[in-house]
Amino acid sequence: MYVILVYDFGEKRVGKMLKLCRKYLNWIQNSVFEGEISEVKLKELLQKAHQFIDRKEDCIILFKHPSINYMDKEVIGRELCSTDRFM
Repeated sequence: MYVILVYDFGEKRVGKMLKLCRKYLNWIQNSVFEGEISEVKLKELLQKAHQFIDRKEDCIILFKHPSINYMDKEVIGRELCSTDRFM
C-alpha cells in the first residue's frame, strides 16, 4: 500500500519520530513522509511510535492508498526531497 504519514509531536519526542519514520518511509517535508509499505511494516512502525507518543499532545495522521497509481502528486514550489526513483 502507499502511505502518506503526517505527524505533530512535542519537542522532546519529535526527533524520535523523525528517526523512526526515516527507517520505513521517504521524508518529503517537515513531519511528512510517504512511500510504499506493507501492512506488517506499517503496524511495526506504529507499534514503535506508541512506545513514546503522548496521546494528549502528539498526533499521527495516515492517508492510505492501495497503490501510488491511484493518486496524482503535484508539487508547487521547491521540493525538499524528491521521491522519484530512477532505474
